[in-house]
Amino acid sequence: MVDATAPFGGNRLAASETPPRTIAVGQAGLSVTIGDGAALATYARFCASALFAPAQSAVWVSNWARAVQPDIVVAALSVENEQVLSLALEVVSRGPFRIARFMGGRHANGNFAAAAPGRLPSADAAAVRSMLKSIARARPDIDLISLERLLPDLDGVGNPLAALPHFPSPNLSLGVDLDGGFDALLARASGKRKRKKHRSQTRKFEAVGAFRRIEARTRAEVDRLLDAFLDMKEVRFRKMGIANVFGEPVVRAFFRTLFTEALAEGKPSFVLHGLEVAGKLRAVTGSSLSGKRLICEFGAIAEDDLAFTSPGDFLFFDNIQEACQAGFGVYDFSVGDEPYKRLWCDIETQHFEVLVPLTLKGRALALALRQGARTKAFIKNSPLIWKLTKMLRRKAAGQAAPAAEDDN
Repeated sequence: MVDATAPFGGNRLAASETPPRTIAVGQAGLSVTIGDGAALATYARFCASALFAPAQSAVWVSNWARAVQPDIVVAALSVENEQVLSLALEVVSRGPFRIARFMGGRHANGNFAAAAPGRLPSADAAAVRSMLKSIARARPDIDLISLERLLPDLDGVGNPLAALPHFPSPNLSLGVDLDGGFDALLARASGKRKRKKHRSQTRKFEAVGAFRRIEARTRAEVDRLLDAFLDMKEVRFRKMGIANVFGEPVVRAFFRTLFTEALAEGKPSFVLHGLEVAGKLRAVTGSSLSGKRLICEFGAIAEDDLAFTSPGDFLFFDNIQEACQAGFGVYDFSVGDEPYKRLWCDIETQHFEVLVPLTLKGRALALALRQGARTKAFIKNSPLIWKLTKMLRRKAAGQAAPAAEDDN
């Protein structure tokens, strides 16, 4: 890998507002179209036949745009008048810096920009760099393009952004190989112990009342499960002593609309599941569907009288079993290395990060962000230091001990 913090090059143009336009670039037959929010309709049409990760889907992008109303940049790379790659980005301010990133910020994980798989060989490093240079010319106010938590490949197709200078993300992503079905999975993953625990949990749930696993199939059910999740997460983050990334009203509105609109799809691309015991939701997960992957985007448990039974683990057991029955090839726990994930996982995925400075200010920020990523990786890869870090966070929040069960 080469240094990701070298400046992107070229003198900056004076700031000016320009309409969406197509730019012919150095290579013969290569062109880049730069647009704003009005270009999202074209982006959605491209996604109809493109390959992309859930956070780059048209439904994710359009709902984020409506809820947050961000400053949008849409860039499309074409070869011989055929679109090959598209980036839908939001421009955010961080202190004195302006950063272009995938829509959704920290909520966008396992990223893979919308691409035409059959034409990707033509989107080489030079072509992709030309695309980003065009963003720099059209938007001279942007200091840095920051593309985080990128998948190395999707459905066997390599990520075209890997052709750019990049470095490893500080967090691993964990998953479960579902090949052979649920029985085969349990045969290689302490299945007897998992089944025994599942039966024990069932008895404990039955002792306090009826229990059931719920999939949200109506707007009312989406509201109920999402409200429960948000309440659980607020309590959890407070105890952990960290900021609640689901706390902003626009973020909550985004997820509510995302899961509600998915109900109208023939095969919903986003789905909520919950475990209800004695009339109360004890665990909730939110998942996305991406080809052969079922991805747990988030999850939480209620920290109440049944938290000791590990209701989140019970729900994961049922979710993974259903994923096997539905023919998925991978159950993806998404970003974050936690003990409860390790109970299942046999796949480790190393995401990568791309930082493209467009100004001198951007170069300074890229250096700081890369060093920050190295520091995070060092802390999280050292069990003792990571344990101490979490203990200090809890102490600062007034919590003497960790919660009963970790969640996403």
